[in-house]
Amino acid sequence: MTQVPEPPAMEVVEYTDPLCPWAWGSEPVFRRLRAALAGRVRWRRVYCILFDHDDDPPPDPAAETAWYMDYVAGISRHTGAPYAVRLQRVAESSWPSSLVAKAAELQGNAVSERVLRRLRETVFVLGEPADTTALALSAVRGTPDLDRERLSHDAACAEVLEQVRADRAEARRPVPEVLSGPGGSPHPGTAKETAEGGYRYALPTLLFRVASQRRTVPGWRPFEEYAAAVEELCPGLLSSPAALSAGAALERYGSLTDPEVRLLTQGPWPPQHAVRAETANGPLWLHPREAAVHPATIPR
Repeated sequence: MTQVPEPPAMEVVEYTDPLCPWAWGSEPVFRRLRAALAGRVRWRRVYCILFDHDDDPPPDPAAETAWYMDYVAGISRHTGAPYAVRLQRVAESSWPSSLVAKAAELQGNAVSERVLRRLRETVFVLGEPADTTALALSAVRGTPDLDRERLSHDAACAEVLEQVRADRAEARRPVPEVLSGPGGSPHPGTAKETAEGGYRYALPTLLFRVASQRRTVPGWRPFEEYAAAVEELCPGLLSSPAALSAGAALERYGSLTDPEVRLLTQGPWPPQHAVRAETANGPLWLHPREAAVHPATIPR
């Protein structure tokens, strides 16, 4: 008789938004954590809708954009993440990119990871946030193994819309322990008040759950804090994957920032075939196949 594999004992819930600068700055640590937990947990992303439909438009869009660019640059001083040389505007809505990211999950983990990464790069590398459906679909053009026609259909379907609506609602039911910040970080992750008078998770927040137990790690945190939460709930679950060579890392991920290079790779950098795309705060390194289709390196 064929044995049915047991489901993962731990669920990891990532509260995020494709256009969030702190979530972008957390990518190096999250990539390392996902590699260390690969095949051992169920990792679920909840799209929180940072920029909502009913947000009031800024009275002075140019001033708002200048302020937000300074805000992102300030975050980058903590995280080391690249940010765009010029930001065209503050995102009008997180809905299009969240719908496209959620729809990409229907095509498997590898595709969805690459799609979400491209959506993040629209604002923090290109300076043009994917805040319309057309921009979001254009940004992911050429993603390996992506069925773009299916993605376009799924992102517009009622089922995916309901899933993102459910994500938004879940993000506005934070667990009590995040209502006050633990400190020790420039972004401690204290839950944010909403216009409706409630709260939502600060982004990013990871919630680790095993049966009736949970640990929550909010805000911008070092890898060790996430590892400690995993160890408390499931001792020995976290593996220690070897750092990848420069070429192997670029092959696996397609694009890497300098903080990711330092955390995920070993040996000389960059590999000879790496393609460099400039930002205001260091390069984005691209595999040649990624560079051939990436909006940062092809005419638009």
